Amino acid sequence: MPIGSRYLFVASMDVDADKEALFNEVYDSEHVPNLLKVPGVRAVVRMEGEPFAISIGGEEKRVDRDGPRYSALYEIDGPEVLVSRAWAQASEAGRWPGEVRPFTRNRRHALYKLRD
Repeated sequence: MPIGSRYLFVASMDVDADKEALFNEVYDSEHVPNLLKVPGVRAVVRMEGEPFAISIGGEEKRVDRDGPRYSALYEIDGPEVLVSRAWAQASEAGRWPGEVRPFTRNRRHALYKLRD
């Protein structure tokens, strides 16, 4: 995805195994579409971490997934988007707050500003 804004917000988390199907269904069909309607949210992409190998200094190193399994990368216009009334309403809409969020854990959030 070409990045057209200056800020990237990352939300990462794990979910209880017995709620994983519901988590993915609600995230894709409700949560992301709701947040995409927020002014200043340009794009969202979801990711699932997995182990990998990388060559560093001439040696191949195996890297296990570190941190939460699921992440979403939000391209936003600026930090003010995350505290807007529209964001607050969208993040509490649908089944997410009552049926999914209680079963998530190891939540991490990060905001990145793209360098010039």
